[in-house]
Amino acid sequence: MDTKYIFVTGGVASSLGKGIIAASIGKLLQARGFNITIQKFDPYINVDPGTLNPYEHGECYVTDDGRETDLDLGHYERFTGIRTSANNNVTTGRIYQNVIDKERRGDYLGKTVQVVPHITDEIKRAMLLNGKMYHYDFVITEVGGTVGDIESLPFLEAIRQLKWELGTNAVCVHLTYVPYLAAAGELKTKPTQHSVKELQSIGIQPDVIVLRTEHELNAGLKKKVANFCNVEPDCVVQSLDQPTIYEVPVRMQEQGLDAAILRKMGLPVGETPGLGPWRNFLERRHKATREVRIGLVGKYDLQDAYKSILESLSQAGTYNDLKVRTLFVNSEYITPENVTEKLSGLDGVVICPGFGQRGIEGKITAARYCRENDVPTFGICLGMQMMVIEFGRTVLGFSDANSVEMNPTTKHNVIDIMEEQKNITNMGGTMRLGGYACTLSEGSRVRTIYGKEEIRERHRHRYEFNSDFRTRYEEAGMMCTGINPDSGLVEIVEVPSHRWYVGTQFHPEYSSTVLHPHPLFLDFIREAAKK
Repeated sequence: MDTKYIFVTGGVASSLGKGIIAASIGKLLQARGFNITIQKFDPYINVDPGTLNPYEHGECYVTDDGRETDLDLGHYERFTGIRTSANNNVTTGRIYQNVIDKERRGDYLGKTVQVVPHITDEIKRAMLLNGKMYHYDFVITEVGGTVGDIESLPFLEAIRQLKWELGTNAVCVHLTYVPYLAAAGELKTKPTQHSVKELQSIGIQPDVIVLRTEHELNAGLKKKVANFCNVEPDCVVQSLDQPTIYEVPVRMQEQGLDAAILRKMGLPVGETPGLGPWRNFLERRHKATREVRIGLVGKYDLQDAYKSILESLSQAGTYNDLKVRTLFVNSEYITPENVTEKLSGLDGVVICPGFGQRGIEGKITAARYCRENDVPTFGICLGMQMMVIEFGRTVLGFSDANSVEMNPTTKHNVIDIMEEQKNITNMGGTMRLGGYACTLSEGSRVRTIYGKEEIRERHRHRYEFNSDFRTRYEEAGMMCTGINPDSGLVEIVEVPSHRWYVGTQFHPEYSSTVLHPHPLFLDFIREAAKK
């Protein structure tokens, strides 16, 4: 069949969960046997989120082919198990960059380059690219921001044109907010009506409306929305707050969201899939009562900054029949004097990734406390580097051991910049990014955890373990048990004498999904739960 296109837009307010709805639609269509992909189009002018502070945009997610992307791609992968690529996240910056490059080459043959048609044509090309290249049954496109934003207008104009060009092969799902006025004791649909009116003024009639709400919506209210927004009653569904985002696909299926989309596209609906493995996951999650307390030692006091880590820990807890309670510990305020107070009582600690000097000494202090007190510890990327620095200072006696990122003149540069990175001045998209191979040492903990010798994991960093110090470290008890076979770079360190003390230069959280949790997180939680 021809590739079908689903556009997910939002109104009233941001952060309503367009990414979760897009991922849920993908999951439900996938369960019906369709081959799907999901892509995110962001209106901001940054070329990608790679240079954005996490406080601005949350976590920067990395695809296997090395593109720094929006965190919603993590939701897409976790829900569906698909692997996204560089083509699955496009920003205004990238669109304009492509158009300007074409103009400089003379591709427009002297024409005046304008938003319409040149920018919108480039957006349309990008929206259709995955479908044309890989012949997916469905391509789901989430557009960031809300209707009415100036920067979103070219994307919405592109959708308007595509809806006309594609006919029944395109539908628009619009997500809005239904607020509850406590003083009046009423739910209000007027913001939704205005949002749809704004969308209609651009030339787009939504086919399906998803109402984000904190209170149950009755049939009369949903019928009112259908009447005022020119939408069929069975194409209005509610997205009520759930105990976990993983409930959303089930709730959407119960209300027939996937069936409504199929009917709109003239496709047979057929039987409703059982979602067996997904429901089993939810059942285990609900039944788990025993709690394990995991400390996240980092410097970004924002849950979206560590979204993939939080979800990986949560998934691992479910498959160990445990509830994971994560507690953020700001590394900027950890000192040798208060570290016991801040970390005692935790069952395990994750030393989080990040960039820059702030909070570094607190992470090093936390690593020492965990190593000396045998607390299960998982260091990820910069977290692994802090474990290496602490070991160098405390065990090897290198008092000035450091990363050249923090101290360019240290004599014990146990973490150093890669040779090919030394002359790079452009910060965007120039790190070691994406999936790389890693060979695991025979007899190591990580070899046992993975159950195989060769693995592939995703990276996002410039600095590496300095292999000049490898022999000294291994003689003292910190083993380098994961090595990139092509470059010889150290990917994993562990201390075998410790209960669970493992650092990875890569980001395992990027490849953990609902139905296939990552083995490192599974084993870490299992060990942390042992009293």
